[in-house]
Amino acid sequence: MQLINVGFGNTVMVSRIIAVVNTGSSPARKLKELAKEAGRLVDVTEGRRTRSLLVMDSNHVVLSSIQPDTISQRLASLQLSPHLSSALKGVEAE
Repeated sequence: MQLINVGFGNTVMVSRIIAVVNTGSSPARKLKELAKEAGRLVDVTEGRRTRSLLVMDSNHVVLSSIQPDTISQRLASLQLSPHLSSALKGVEAE
């Protein structure tokens, strides 16, 4: 189970994330409102400006104050880490 930090020590499971969305578009704002009305909105911004929405496979929407690009970079580094760790083990054995 891999977790990713989405701001202020809050984490979500990587395998449950469907999309990371920028909040600037009208459909993103509509998605936020629909999730709020349905009781599926999780706000982890701690009062800061919302910069990204994480759409989860459970139909929950997580509001984060971290830029979507930063979250994407964190996801990419998690996907690379098993390969890097196995490569480093080979170097350590020599």
